[in-house]
Amino acid sequence: MLKNYEVRPNAGLGDLEFGINIDEFIVRYGEPDEVDNFDEDEEMNTTLLHYWKKGLSVFFVGLTNQILAGIETDHSDTTVFGKKVMGLPESELVALMAENGHKSYEREVEENDTRLSFDISMMDFFFRDGKVIFMNFGVLVNEEGKIERV
Repeated sequence: MLKNYEVRPNAGLGDLEFGINIDEFIVRYGEPDEVDNFDEDEEMNTTLLHYWKKGLSVFFVGLTNQILAGIETDHSDTTVFGKKVMGLPESELVALMAENGHKSYEREVEENDTRLSFDISMMDFFFRDGKVIFMNFGVLVNEEGKIERV
């Protein structure tokens, strides 16, 4: 599916670019293992394609044209700023992000899990037992299915 799992904040993952429409994505990357649809919002529809064996789920958002707006991954080769992040301790992730200009974040703890959210890059990292277990990141999309630049 992907040649590499390098996260490019506000741009994509590896050679995968935010903004590609759902039909083109499926032609390029194949049929998903599972599909979830969320259309209870009158202003926005969301389709979630799961590629479980590839450690990837992709979110397509838009009312008239659904485009790739979010990615969630737990793939062991996922890198952020050149460093593999799955299994990384929280303190090392915070240091990595700060070294790359992402010093401000929110921390939320719920039962055994912790989430760090970096709003500037729209990246969320999820921790269990103090180590990254998965992450998601994305872009804002308007109801016409166009990326909103921040």
